[in-house]
Amino acid sequence: MGGCEAADQQGNNMGPGYFVIAILGCADGGSACTPVTTLQTRYESAEQCAQATPAALEANTQFDFPTLVARCRAGAARASADDQPVRAIPATARRG
Repeated sequence: MGGCEAADQQGNNMGPGYFVIAILGCADGGSACTPVTTLQTRYESAEQCAQATPAALEANTQFDFPTLVARCRAGAARASADDQPVRAIPATARRG
């Protein structure tokens, strides 16, 4: 698995060591997304990360895409586009 996997004393996989929020810029409709930034804050659980995504998305509206989405990703490993739910803000709803 990815380079951020932790293991217990018996060597069993315990999951990612941390999560980060990635901001992606997408074409209309939330398709064809491109990573635009990964935030530096690390979260201990996927739940903590997911709770922080709305505020992170609101604070990162400066990118020129019709739609921006925030996704939690495990450690530094790349996650597929289908791994996490998408929280999108259409360009018309973003602050300017």
